[in-house]
Amino acid sequence: MKSFEVGTLILRVFLGLSFVIHGLAKFQGGIGNTAGWFDSIGIPGFMAYIVAGIELLGGLLLIIGLGTRYISALLFVIMIAATVKVKISAGFMGNGQGAGYELDLAFAVIAFFLFLNWKSPLSLDAKLVNKEAA
Repeated sequence: MKSFEVGTLILRVFLGLSFVIHGLAKFQGGIGNTAGWFDSIGIPGFMAYIVAGIELLGGLLLIIGLGTRYISALLFVIMIAATVKVKISAGFMGNGQGAGYELDLAFAVIAFFLFLNWKSPLSLDAKLVNKEAA
């Protein structure tokens, strides 16, 4: 087993677990509250349900390595949107009133890496996808 494959596995599981926790927190904190917050920043409230669902279900799928390319693309878009819409004004490290965008950017970079390197031998994707199709 190559170190690149192990590294990809670690990044995929870490990102998946991180998003499971973030998605779960949105539901546990009251998804209606999250939807209200989305509305307050100019994003339609129904998007909170979509984002939380992608984070929770997508995170679980990343952990097992199923649909990695598609889930990673969705998470990349979510993280870029969160950075631009919510965090960019606070700066990279934050402004003393809120967190900066460094974690969002790190998640986006990991998601982009997984988008490019989605068919790790240590994933269900590699077991289910025809090698010539990739």
